[in-house]
Amino acid sequence: MKQIKKINRKYISLQAKLLGYFIIFGAIILIVLWVFQIFFIKPIYTMSKSRNVETCMSKVVKAVETNKNVWLTMDNVASHYSLSIYLFYSGEGEPRDMVMCSYDNPATLLNVERSDILRYYKYAVDNGGNYTSVEQNDEKDLEKRKLEMIKKAASSSDSANFNIHMSNADPNENMVSAKIISDKNGRERFIIITSSITPLTTTLEIIQKQLLLVSIVFIILSVVFSIYASRRIAKPISQTNQAAKELAKKNYGVEFNASGYLEVEELNDTLQTTKTELAATEKLQQELIANISHDLRTPLTMITGYAEVMRDLPGENTPENVQVIIDEATRLSTLVNDLLDLSKLQSGAVQTKKKDFCLTDSIKDIFKRYTKLIEQEGYVLSFESSENVYINADELRISQVIYNLVNNAINHCGNDKTVIIRQIVNNRKVLVEITDHGEGIPADKLPYIWDRYYKVDKEHRRGVIGSGLGLSIVKGILDAHNARYGVRSTPNKGSTFWFELNIVSADKKTE
Repeated sequence: MKQIKKINRKYISLQAKLLGYFIIFGAIILIVLWVFQIFFIKPIYTMSKSRNVETCMSKVVKAVETNKNVWLTMDNVASHYSLSIYLFYSGEGEPRDMVMCSYDNPATLLNVERSDILRYYKYAVDNGGNYTSVEQNDEKDLEKRKLEMIKKAASSSDSANFNIHMSNADPNENMVSAKIISDKNGRERFIIITSSITPLTTTLEIIQKQLLLVSIVFIILSVVFSIYASRRIAKPISQTNQAAKELAKKNYGVEFNASGYLEVEELNDTLQTTKTELAATEKLQQELIANISHDLRTPLTMITGYAEVMRDLPGENTPENVQVIIDEATRLSTLVNDLLDLSKLQSGAVQTKKKDFCLTDSIKDIFKRYTKLIEQEGYVLSFESSENVYINADELRISQVIYNLVNNAINHCGNDKTVIIRQIVNNRKVLVEITDHGEGIPADKLPYIWDRYYKVDKEHRRGVIGSGLGLSIVKGILDAHNARYGVRSTPNKGSTFWFELNIVSADKKTE
């Protein structure tokens, strides 16, 4: 059962998940608002009142202790914070006379009787001179307060104020803070500050009704916004997903143009590039299969044909026919070996075995392989160098690079059949250039010539020498040596392939 749930969960769409997340987030906000409303408003309100009382007490105490602006300070503080302040002299161990009531807020006015004063004074003495508490008003206090407010309201013609005072004349709790201090003359003073804690029942009922209405509106708006936002966010991803499915079906005409935010646009750019590369790779693969099939079929056909002729016809078993079979078998073996070399290079299976050797002598040795071609076909191969150059590299692989580049130049050398190799030394580096005077390569084709079996003219033809994989092998070997390489070409004037390696040492010697 758990396995089924996991499988089903994988098929939930992005839009549905985003919608769920938005709704859950909105629900969390509503829950926090209601929890705050029900459980935390009253404690925070009481805490705020307590801080106000503490602030007022500290200001009054400072004024009394220094005996500076006592009455003005008490009046200003009491009126600003809407509370009542009482200051008493004391004598013979207990408060004696009430000197002043700086501000009597009707909502916080206590029934200050001698018994209350003595009680607060005793509590303060027992607590080291400080006493703070929240006390319930009794019915006697409430009735007295109401009568006093009615008298005040009756003397006023403002009925609205009368209603307001009556609505505030029924507090349930008062915060009382009492403190015993001494002024600068050493006389004892007793201060009482009272602040009403207004009943929040009616206020909470009103707020809860408003919050309920706000919650309903919030739910509706959050659902609408969640649907819109989830669609807006999921739409470009869904479009990209659909296009990717088409790409998986090898539909290379699909376009990745969804937009909306940076990540999606970057993903589409990447997929667009991937699509282009896949299309080119598939096209190259088709050409590669066709070309390799042709190159394999041709020597096999010639080998089979000449062998049958030599078998069936007397007198055809000549050295010339045998040489054709040998040449075609050699060509077939070269193609297979080049394919294996290219596969090893591209897979990283070939490890370069570097050592110091003379690059100049290596090039001269390669020239010896073309003696027959020079003598019989009339090709002209020239090597230009000013000194013997030593490098640290894999001698066999570098020789393979030069051999393949020379083969490529011979296959495209043009009517003059001339190939020029130059060895140029500059700043501890050696530059090797192989130049032909053939048909050249168009500029837009240059980036692709290193691909396997890429044909500039798109017509397959068997080269004079090689398998058609030479440039791909060159690229793999030079990449393994971290060498710089490239090609310069002008249509109808020829091409120059080059590569550059670091020099170990050089012997000055003019060739």
